[in-house]
Amino acid sequence: MYESPFFKRDEFNLLPPSPGIYKFHNSEGIIIYVGKAKNLKNRVTSYFNNSKTHNRKTLKLVSEIQKIEISIVNSEFDALLLENSLIKELQPKYNILLKDDKTFPYLCVTNEPFPRIIATRNRNTRNGTYFGPYASVRAMNNVLELIRKLYTIRTCKLNLSNKNIQSGKFKVCLEYHIGNCKGPCEGFQNSADYQKDIELAEQILKGNLIIPKQYFREHMEISASELQFEEAQKYKNKLELLEKFQSKSLVVNPRLTNIDVCSIISEEKSAFLNYMRIKNGSIIATQTIEIKKKLEESDAEILLLAIIDLRNLYQSASPEILTNIGIENIPAEFHFTTPQIGDKKKLVDMSLKNALFFKKEKLNQNESSKIKELRVIKQLQVDLQLKELPIRIECFDNSNLGGTNPVASMVHFKNGRPAKNEYRHYHIKTVVGPDDFASMTEIVGRRYGRLQKENLPLPNLIVIDGGKGQLNAACIAIKELGLYGEIPIIGIAKRLEEIYFPGDQFPLHISKKSESLKLLQRLRDEAHRFAITFHRNIRSKNTFVSDLEKISGIGEKTINELLTHFKSLRKIKDASFEELNRVVGSNKAEVLMKSFQHKKGES
Repeated sequence: MYESPFFKRDEFNLLPPSPGIYKFHNSEGIIIYVGKAKNLKNRVTSYFNNSKTHNRKTLKLVSEIQKIEISIVNSEFDALLLENSLIKELQPKYNILLKDDKTFPYLCVTNEPFPRIIATRNRNTRNGTYFGPYASVRAMNNVLELIRKLYTIRTCKLNLSNKNIQSGKFKVCLEYHIGNCKGPCEGFQNSADYQKDIELAEQILKGNLIIPKQYFREHMEISASELQFEEAQKYKNKLELLEKFQSKSLVVNPRLTNIDVCSIISEEKSAFLNYMRIKNGSIIATQTIEIKKKLEESDAEILLLAIIDLRNLYQSASPEILTNIGIENIPAEFHFTTPQIGDKKKLVDMSLKNALFFKKEKLNQNESSKIKELRVIKQLQVDLQLKELPIRIECFDNSNLGGTNPVASMVHFKNGRPAKNEYRHYHIKTVVGPDDFASMTEIVGRRYGRLQKENLPLPNLIVIDGGKGQLNAACIAIKELGLYGEIPIIGIAKRLEEIYFPGDQFPLHISKKSESLKLLQRLRDEAHRFAITFHRNIRSKNTFVSDLEKISGIGEKTINELLTHFKSLRKIKDASFEELNRVVGSNKAEVLMKSFQHKKGES
């Protein structure tokens, strides 16, 4: 792989006609998009030459591109793998999000003298052999329950080393007495016999049910021929358990083996993708996911990117992938088929049904959420006797600890949900000292004075975190702007959750169980959280900058350079000498390092 230097936006014609990946950087040097290409020059220039065919989001992406970085690889397949890896690592703003496998459940056969089979979400190959992941805990537990019914595998965490067993360190537990374990802890079962059960259990975990079925059938026949009918019945019962388990997952001709199925359906904002892994006619793994679209990704592009993750996740090397869409320019390493008839078509149809059901379920959930939100704001309208439905609600709060760094916050809810792009922070500018009332007057006046000036829509309801005093302070600003009576405004006092209206002597009490009160509480708590977080960050920044200013030889210009480059204040302290040297030079880097080390020694 060859990584090129950066190209400026107007130098993209210098790009090579080779397969590889490209990274778009914005003006701050942040990677905002990663893509793959069979021909880097053609693909990258298409963003700039075909602007009339782009949608709004792609045009927004293009407007932010300042630099282009490329990596040349040997093939389109290598580019696909590298793109997948970089998206998960960098999570660029305009790429579809690919999730990692950290939260999926697995079954692990541990690396111990007498291995256990345990459920886990933490995959560390040093601890044992992992099987899965499973689409749900229920599916995993079904397999684990089957294995424990078929084989006597220990569930204890004892260290069953030869030394411990021979010294008689352990005693059998209840599991031995009820027949779920053969007591290897006391030497009642040897390692070879125990390992045989583990090997057969691993075959089930791999989806190879033929081998354990053959084992039980042979031993059943041997026991019957030796007139050991009770033993034969035990093997027969286990065989029936295995066949019953297989019948639940048998979907098509058992001769269809080692096949992946991946179907996709799409709408404007999302794609819904179902993956199934087939072995001996049975589904041994399945998962349905939703992928949020960011730009103009086609179904084929999304499927190709997702199938890499899914095959890695389920450890599949199946030579054939069945899908419901035609895919052009397929890398040679993949063999896609779109079947039209037969058992393979049935598999694709089944996968598509799963994707459609998942899509319908998601849309129903979203619809139910919207209905609930509408019900809550309608109830709030009734409880507060508002003329209009409070679709847009804004809530204000101050944060002032000891009069230092006074700040305030405003949060905005639309249709009962946070609209975080409308949140605002405020530095108090005109108030000296810890005067919460005057601060409230200032920020409310600034907020709605600006909305008036810019001719932007006003909220349907204003909520003030506080009682009569805070509410009256906010009303002063509203009156000065000539908006008093036009926008409903209330105060919510925390202690008794009382609702105050301007001019009313007595507060309104809404039922503690009311959804509308819970919405107001959520608004108040969110405004408080937002203000406190901002205040904490300001204090931290001021303290740190103040500490930097105290260092002899470090001036305002140097501090600005450090903050601009490292972005985070913590990263400045954690930076190495080499990193500081590149930004401010060796002399100042040495001064900073000595100062940081001295402060660490004091603490």
